[in-house]
Amino acid sequence: MKQLKKLTWAVATIVLLYSCKKEDTAVPNATFSVTEKIIETNIKEIVTINATITAGKEVNEVWYVNGRAISINSVFSHAFDVAGTYKVYYLAANQYGSFRDSFTVKVNALIRSGGANAYVTKLFEYLPAPGQFINKAPGNLASAEGIVGKTGMVTLGAFGGYIVMGFDHSVPNKEGNDIQVLGNALTEWSEPGIVYVMQDDNGNGLPDDKWYELAGSEFDKGPAEYARNYEVTYYRPDAPNKDVPWTDNKGASGFVKKNSFHTQAYYPEWITANSYTLKGAWLKGKLDLTVPSYIKSMPYAWGYADNIVGGNLLDIDNAVDEKGNKVHLKAIDFIKVQTAVLGDGGWLGEVSTEVNGIKDLHYN
Repeated sequence: MKQLKKLTWAVATIVLLYSCKKEDTAVPNATFSVTEKIIETNIKEIVTINATITAGKEVNEVWYVNGRAISINSVFSHAFDVAGTYKVYYLAANQYGSFRDSFTVKVNALIRSGGANAYVTKLFEYLPAPGQFINKAPGNLASAEGIVGKTGMVTLGAFGGYIVMGFDHSVPNKEGNDIQVLGNALTEWSEPGIVYVMQDDNGNGLPDDKWYELAGSEFDKGPAEYARNYEVTYYRPDAPNKDVPWTDNKGASGFVKKNSFHTQAYYPEWITANSYTLKGAWLKGKLDLTVPSYIKSMPYAWGYADNIVGGNLLDIDNAVDEKGNKVHLKAIDFIKVQTAVLGDGGWLGEVSTEVNGIKDLHYN
C-alpha cells in the first residue's frame, strides 16, 4: 500500500512539473473582447478592446495605431480625433515568441443635422485671380459676403480664383444630386468652375481637412482637355492700367488683358505681394472666337459651376481624391468653387466663374 501511494505521488509530481514547464515556455496567445475585425465609430468616441492572455507567462503587450504605440497593457482604449481608416495592431511577446493580431477601425466624421438655412452660411476665404470685375462689385469681399445665406453674385476672376464657403449643417450624400451652385451662364457663354467638397474630419468647424474634387464630364478625357495640378502665377503690372502678366508651370505665359469697359486695376488691390500663385485642376474650355462680334464659350455636359443656364446640380458621389480615385463621403460641410479655364474672350474679357449662390438640395 505504501508503494502504491509513493507511485501515485510520483506520477502526480511529474505531471505537475511537466505542466508547469510547458506553460512556462509557451508562446503567447490571446483572445479579445470584440469579435469583429472591422470596427466602425465616430470621431471623439472611445474604442475599447480588451485582450486576455490564454497562453504564456511574463508577456509584454503593446497596442499600435498606424505604427504608433498607444498602450502597453492588455486594454486598448482610444478616441480618434480625425475621421479616416486606421489599422490597430496588437503584439504580445515573451522570451519564447510572440502573438500578433490586428483590427481595422473606420472613424466617421460627425454629421451635423438641422441648420437654419439651405444656403451656405459662412465665408472662409475669397481669393480671386485678376480680372475685369476685380476690386469692385462683383469682385470684392463685400460681393463674396453677399452670397452668405442667400443669393447674390461674386466673380472668381481668371484661372485659379476661388471661394471657400461652409454650411451650418452637414449636407448628406443621398441618391442623385445633392448641391446646386447657381451662376450666370448663358446658353452660349459658359465660364466653368470646378467644385471641391470637404467633410469636417476633425470636427473643429474649419475647412482644414481634405478637399475632394467633384469629377465632371471632362474628368477622364486626357491632358489635352483636363489636367490636375495646374499652376498659374500672376504678377502685379507696372501700372494699374496695364494688362496683368502670368506664367504657368508648363512654360507658357500671357496676360489677363484690360478692356475699355472696366478701367480699374485688375490685380487684387488687397494682395500686398507683387505676385501670387493659384493651383488647381484645369479645363481647356470651349471658346469659339470665329466671329469676333459674337464670341462663344460653350458649356460642358455636366458637373461644373457657372456652366449651364439655371444653375448646376452636383452629386457628392462624384468625389475623387488627389489621385483621381473615387471616394465615398457620407456628407460634406464645406465647398470650394474655383475657375477652371484660362481663357481670353476678346472684348468680353477673361473667362471667369461667377457664383450666385450655393444650396443644399436636401434641406427642408
